[in-house]
Order: sequence, then structure tokens, then C-alpha cells
Amino acid sequence: MVEVFKTNVTNNHQAKNLVRVIQDQFKDYKVNFDLEDCDRILRVESARLIDKGPLINLLKNMGVRAQVLPDKPDDLFYLFSGIHDLREHD
Repeated sequence: MVEVFKTNVTNNHQAKNLVRVIQDQFKDYKVNFDLEDCDRILRVESARLIDKGPLINLLKNMGVRAQVLPDKPDDLFYLFSGIHDLREHD
């Protein structure tokens, strides 16, 4: 399983610390950040189901905002359909 999160992590020092803490708490998670992406991506991989709630709460307790990014085309459609509707009303 893979989950991708949008975060507010801003620097490599913070990202490295978070990777260490996450991997200490969730032993079977493989974790990395892509801070060059505009969404400051946190990517989590595991052979088992990723329990998003506890991970997001851990990050929140460390002052980090994290939001799951949709991975299915239907999710993306609904995410962007609101933008399309706004353009129709201009």
C-alpha cells in the first residue's frame, strides 16, 4: 500500500526528524518526503494497510499539517469539479 500526503513541512531538517519519528512509531512504514513538490509530499509505503488517522494525529502533535492526496481518477474529478463550476459562473 502507498499513501501520499500534502504537508506543510518546509525544510530538510524537519523532514529527516519526521521520518525518524514516523518510522520509530510505525515500524513497517517506509517514509520519504519530496519537498521540491509544491505540495511538500510525504510518501508512506507499507506491505500492510496504512492507518492514516494515527499517522495524521502524530504529525499534528508535532505541529505538521497533513492531508491525504486522492489517488483515484474519481477522487480527482470531484476535487476539481468545484473549480469547473466556479468558472461557469464567471
